[in-house]
Amino acid sequence: MKPDRSEQYAGFVRKKSQYINDKGFEPTWIPEWLHDFQKFLVDWSIRKGRSAIFADCGMGKTPMQLVWAQNVVEKTGKNVMIATPIAVGAQTVAEAAKFGIEAMRSRDGKMPATTGIVVTNYEQLHKYDPSRFGGVVCDESSSIKDAKSARKATVVEFLRTVPYRFLCTATAAPNDYWELGTSSEALGLLGFRDMITTFFKQETQKDGLGWGRTKYRFRGHAEDPFWAWVCSWARSLRMPSDLGFDDTNFVLPELIEREIVVQSSMLRSGMLLAIPANGMREEREERRNSLRERCEKAAEISMACEGPCVSWCELNPEADLMEQLLTDVVQVSGSMSDDAKEEALIAFSRGQIKRLVTKPKIGAWGLNWQHCHDTTVFPSHSFEQYYQLVRRFYRFGQKSSVTASIIVSEGEQGITDSLKRKKYQLNRMFEGIVRHMKDCMSLSSTDFFPTKEELPKWLSSSK
Repeated sequence: MKPDRSEQYAGFVRKKSQYINDKGFEPTWIPEWLHDFQKFLVDWSIRKGRSAIFADCGMGKTPMQLVWAQNVVEKTGKNVMIATPIAVGAQTVAEAAKFGIEAMRSRDGKMPATTGIVVTNYEQLHKYDPSRFGGVVCDESSSIKDAKSARKATVVEFLRTVPYRFLCTATAAPNDYWELGTSSEALGLLGFRDMITTFFKQETQKDGLGWGRTKYRFRGHAEDPFWAWVCSWARSLRMPSDLGFDDTNFVLPELIEREIVVQSSMLRSGMLLAIPANGMREEREERRNSLRERCEKAAEISMACEGPCVSWCELNPEADLMEQLLTDVVQVSGSMSDDAKEEALIAFSRGQIKRLVTKPKIGAWGLNWQHCHDTTVFPSHSFEQYYQLVRRFYRFGQKSSVTASIIVSEGEQGITDSLKRKKYQLNRMFEGIVRHMKDCMSLSSTDFFPTKEELPKWLSSSK
């Protein structure tokens, strides 16, 4: 029978809504050692088949990934890949052993003799044949957020023919809709460019010289449909209560963020007074002029710490000078081999190194350093980077208050103002995600009718 016009129109609306149908299966194993909210998320993600979880640091993404992967192994009879940042792979394998799940570390393209979970880092993904995997987990999937990056292109191409896909990362960067677009594309849903044209309008603001910067804003009708679409394939949480569960076991100690302003002995060229830098060029000059003063202050704070301390740097000269000023210290630099970086980061994780100097792009993602609660930071404008490096310490399992000392010169205070603004944007973005997510979760059909129906007498059959 040919559908009537109302059914045709309903189908048209469903198609335009960009919502996705489930591509998964009924879970074969949900272990009791998962927390209630983790069981809920794993069950949902397995039934979805292709999904993302944007869960805050310390919410147990690794055990959820392992359970998801084991279910796909049992369902497909094929291997499942877990791709991680450097040094996180060894941590994932150790977590798997703790929970009684078999996982093998591989970085040379070799496969295990028996079907199971294979853990590698993103840099080695090209060595593997995607046809041999039934599912892929992308740990810290924000690493593919840049739509033009080679890593994003490699990951998306690898995932193209894999039936089951699972992305995990902490809460997305504030107003970073690009990350949501690349995540959708990696899952095989709406492509990044399609997302932009469907929900956003491009605007270019130009200065007097004709230089401009492209920005994207929601189309007039599109903000609510956009978040509803995101919630059709993703779940986001900072605490279990965002999903309606109890927060009792996840209350963290205090986070102390100290902004320390040092006075530079050298002013920027042409300046009589130390005023905030205007633009990236002046900020770079300010950073180099104040390098020694900032490093000496950071070293003073680090040396005063009784326990371990991590010093986060942005420039190579900063890291080199910090290494000279500190004792019992190891620097993890970009020039080191992947194996050497991993060895040093794991040694710090095990408490074998007291002081660590490195850059956020090397060690700020995925590692669990709850044994440390002191850090010094030379900040950049990237709020996501700052958020991630602090969360290496400030996460579930931390027993002490965490102190983050943010060290800037007088001319760099615009950077800290930028971080505060982005923190506000993040909270606003997250509130939107959670609001729409709760709306989606409340829409469920049921066949439960507690009130017994009563037929009117005139409908009752006569005897």
